Amino acid sequence: MPQFRIADAARLLGVSDDTVRRWVDAGTLPARPDASNRKVIDGAALAEFARDNAHAPPDPSGVQRSARNRLVGLVTSVVSDKVMSQVEIQCGPHRVVSLMSTEAVRDLGLEPGVLAVAVIKSTNVVVETPGANP
Repeated sequence: MPQFRIADAARLLGVSDDTVRRWVDAGTLPARPDASNRKVIDGAALAEFARDNAHAPPDPSGVQRSARNRLVGLVTSVVSDKVMSQVEIQCGPHRVVSLMSTEAVRDLGLEPGVLAVAVIKSTNVVVETPGANP
């Protein structure tokens, strides 16, 4: 099972090292010493903590959908030509890029600063893991 040092866990959770240390000290996030006596967090425990403590902004659409991957964010860029447009949305730390018709961009009023929800339903999701260090 992978283990993560405090600094690595903080980076993955998007918080400071001190915040992770406070969670560890409070018993909210379990950690134990590794072979070098440094505190490490079990990967499964870190994943469970990340999932249980994720707080996405509320979906403003009020629409029920079968798609479970809904990312609320702000439109940061729209590049359009006559037929197609590229729309970028910043959803927390994640940048989502969508290609759609320019007509749809106009109909939705998409422009930088507009609140939007990226709804992702796909049977083709690429999953990668870090390669071995040389």
